[in-house]
Formats: sequence, C-alpha cells, structure tokens
Amino acid sequence: MGDRPTLAGKSVLVLGGAGFIGSHLVDRLADEGPRRVSVVDNLFLGREENLATARERLADLRFHEQDATDEAALEAIVRTDETEVVFNLAVVPLPASLERPMWSVEHNVRLALVPCELLRAGAFETLIHVSSSEAYGSAAYVPMDEAHPPVPSTPYAASKLAGDQIVLSYQHTFGLDAAIIRPFNNFGPRQNAGSYAGIIPIVVNRATRGEPIEIYGDGEQTRDFVFVRDTADAAIAMYREPATRGRIVNVASGREVSVNELVRLLLEAIGADVPVRHVEPRPGDVRRHWASIDLARELIGYEPRTSLRDGLAETVAWYLGSMRPAVGR
Repeated sequence: MGDRPTLAGKSVLVLGGAGFIGSHLVDRLADEGPRRVSVVDNLFLGREENLATARERLADLRFHEQDATDEAALEAIVRTDETEVVFNLAVVPLPASLERPMWSVEHNVRLALVPCELLRAGAFETLIHVSSSEAYGSAAYVPMDEAHPPVPSTPYAASKLAGDQIVLSYQHTFGLDAAIIRPFNNFGPRQNAGSYAGIIPIVVNRATRGEPIEIYGDGEQTRDFVFVRDTADAAIAMYREPATRGRIVNVASGREVSVNELVRLLLEAIGADVPVRHVEPRPGDVRRHWASIDLARELIGYEPRTSLRDGLAETVAWYLGSMRPAVGR
C-alpha cells in the first residue's frame, strides 16, 4: 500500500475544472493535500463561480482561462505550474455535436491528443482521462461492461471513443502513465443550466415556471445516473491504483432508470404538477444504458454512495436556491 501514488504534496491540473464534474473534482482534491491545484477552462460551459468552495480550501488554486487544445499555451501552464498529474475533463458536449458536428469532433479529439503529447514529452507524470458512456452507444447487452462493443451513435460519442483510443494508443506505444475513467450519466449541483443543458436542469427550469416538460420519444429509453461526487471520488481512486493504467473503467450507479421515471421523480422532488408531453426523438439518442461496475469494484473498491432519490433531492434544492429565471447565458 505504501508505494501507491498519492496526491499529497503534488501539483495537480484539472482540464475543464470550472465545469460541472471538473469543479466537484477540484473540491474533492482539497481533501488530498496537494501542493497546488491548477484549473484550465475556456468557460465554454464552465463558470469561475463553480470554484468558490475550492478557493476557500485550497491555498494555491490557480485558474487559467484557456482552451486546452492550444498545445503551446497548455505546455506553458503545465511547466510554469510544475504540474505532475493531469485530470482531463475538458469536452465539447453532446448537444453541440448535433449542431456543429465537425467542429465538435475535431475539438474533442484534440482535447485528448494534446495532453497525451505533453505527457509523452515528459511535461508531467500521470494522466487520468475522463471518457463518456456514450462511446458504447445503445446497449447490445446489459449490464454493459468494459468489453461491450463500442457503437457510437452521435458525432460526440464517436469523438469521445476516438479520444479514448488515442490515450490507450499513447499509453501502449510509449509506456505512459495513463488511465481512463468512463462515467455514465452524471447528475448533481452545478450541472450546466444554460446552453446545452441536460435533462435535469431543463426539467427543474420548466417545472418551476409552470411550463410543460418535453420528453424525447416515448421516454422509455434508460440511463444509468451517477451522482457527481461519486465520480469525483472514483477519479481520485483511479489515480491511486496503478492497476488501472492502460484500462478503461466504468463508473456508474449500476442500475437503470427510464427517462419517464426520472421526470416523475424530479417533479416529485420539486413538488410541481405540470403536463408532460412527448416530442420527436432526438437524433442518435441511445435506447438503453445500464452499466456493470464490477471492474471498478475490483480495481478501486468503488461503490456508489448517493442514491438517485437522495441525489435528486440535493440537486433540486441546489437549483431552486441558485438558478436564475433565465437559463441562457
């Protein structure tokens, strides 16, 4: 146990660290005693306000408003901040790939490639890359383990799969210290409620305004929702465990819920009674997601700690206390 990696005294960089999952990871890093935590975020979706809690706990928290696809700029930050460990959560989200597919794919591929190049050049020591369950596409069997065939159904999903393969290829070819965590559908406080918002903030917004909720298709498509702090815990556990290197590891709740059921639970948590109507299916929408988390249990002792119902209650309370009436930015 003594020779396992530790973040204590390390200089850590979080790409996309002002975003939803990234900011929760930055919060969690404060428990690890790092020497320094740096955040790189271009604020496409991220918000500096998401780092308010971390600033209170981290003596040396540095924020760089910068696009992580700029290799020279990122290398300068990595070297100036003496970075040793990088957690890569920088991403262009799925809905953007339905509007600007070419740009989204190119950007996401480069967001994976640039850190790999810097790692290969010795600019830092370890990369924990954050993937997406969308890389699998719809379930061919359930629960979906890491051997499930990847059949991405959107440009976003294809770009995330490509990024994973880039990381694995660099790890295998150059012997780099890198691992991939593949979360399923994250939810929790701070999830973007503006452009490209996910279903939970959209439902909260519409329900609190008394507007009808729109569900794509029949609503029987399923997802495996994981609370964001469970994902942050798992990302750090991935770093600590050398057996994860060169591996993709699912992180999820290990249970599936339909979109219809999710909306019902949300409206119950909000205490709202608004109409629910079904609209045309969204292009490329996966039909079924339900993760196997056996490998995460085996390698990093992972167990989800927050139930869907408890997580939704906390999330709704946060949105009701924090969200402005207008969802646009």
